[in-house]
Amino acid sequence: MADRTPPLSVEELHALVASGEIDTVVLAFPDMQGRLQGKRFAARFFLDEVLHHGTEGCNYLLAVDTEMNTVDGYAMSSWERGYGDFAMRPDLATLRRVPWHPGTALLVADLAWDDDSPVVAAPRQILRRQLERLAALGYTAQVGTELEFIVFKDSYEQAWDAGYRGLTPVNQYNVDYSILGTGRVEPLLRRIRNDMAGAGLTVESAKGECNPGQHEIVFRYDEALVTCDQHALYKTGAKEIAAQEGVSLTFMAKYNEREGNSCHIHLSLTDADGDNAMADGEGMSEVMRHFLAGQLAALRDFSLLYAPNINSYKRFQPGSFAPTAVAWGHDNRTCALRVVGHGRSLRFENRLPGGDVNPYLAVAGLIAAGLYGVEQKLELPDPCPGNAYTAGFAHVPTSLREAAELWEHSPIAKAAFGDEVVDHYRNMARVELDAFDAAVTDWELRRSFERL
Repeated sequence: MADRTPPLSVEELHALVASGEIDTVVLAFPDMQGRLQGKRFAARFFLDEVLHHGTEGCNYLLAVDTEMNTVDGYAMSSWERGYGDFAMRPDLATLRRVPWHPGTALLVADLAWDDDSPVVAAPRQILRRQLERLAALGYTAQVGTELEFIVFKDSYEQAWDAGYRGLTPVNQYNVDYSILGTGRVEPLLRRIRNDMAGAGLTVESAKGECNPGQHEIVFRYDEALVTCDQHALYKTGAKEIAAQEGVSLTFMAKYNEREGNSCHIHLSLTDADGDNAMADGEGMSEVMRHFLAGQLAALRDFSLLYAPNINSYKRFQPGSFAPTAVAWGHDNRTCALRVVGHGRSLRFENRLPGGDVNPYLAVAGLIAAGLYGVEQKLELPDPCPGNAYTAGFAHVPTSLREAAELWEHSPIAKAAFGDEVVDHYRNMARVELDAFDAAVTDWELRRSFERL
């Protein structure tokens, strides 16, 4: 990947710490769920000790469930292995200010073992490995993620105390593209946009969505790793800003029976000359055709990377703008894969991921699938010209259980990611399924308490 100028240089950080403008530095890495985990350092200590040597974190952070419970089944980390540390190495290209926290800067870390070998099941490393494979062919992936969220007038503490029931959305009706609707919550949206710009992200736009209280803020396309780092920072920052404003927002894939929160991912390839390798004049290049054919071939096997949670699969309903068909089409929102743009802007969009997606894993999946298509010279079938929901295509997995089984037994996944990564994320799915299978839900109580 090309060298990049970070939003904040080390020299600038030294000067800001010396002047007292920055007193805290956050060093964090994305966990299996794509959440930022790490430490806050006194800025002077960070510069003196951590900047060049890194720090340590307990390796259970890649071997727990969503609620941070220790669970079994992980090869890298367990009670038997003593729950030791891995090293957190700062990536200086990610250094930036975080304006929503006074006097604070942040870096993203890569994870390594004591012998400096990478932690191969770490999401950032999984993506790095696929980017290296892509670079060997002379390509760079350009990616954009489009995260939707629902905003409520209730604080996070009030939502917790209410059991997340009966919350009040900031809009009472569908405000898709409505300027009036976004105006109702513009103070929050404006603060998120401006603070993200202050953190070095390039904001494009904000718009209302269909579900009451649902909105989307979009950032400029960038190199894959940069986009994923910014995605993780934005998702954390948006929640923190909402909390500071006394409201709450959720990125969960399906909050209620209405439209879910999507995270459509756009991807194109750039060649060594900086040109769009997916374009051939105004049409698709041979590389794009193979790359897109690979997406179709691996989509079911890789669904665990795109839809990693039990709740993720509740989005996939006919006529919901969330896909159910393993199909592609030109500017066709009924398909899982949508080809848009032309010339330099030609790209494809994967519409499977929801707002709960781990971007590092999803983008790694897109690249691995595309490389499979290129390496096997897969032929792209004809596009779906109409309604993919009713056209008889293969169906995307309908449950986490189905997706996990496809992932576990996929020769494409094992060849692209290796047994360690496949086993690690298969176990993550098993842990979630076991927890869900043991839970008694509100749905069961309502239907069964008196009437059965």
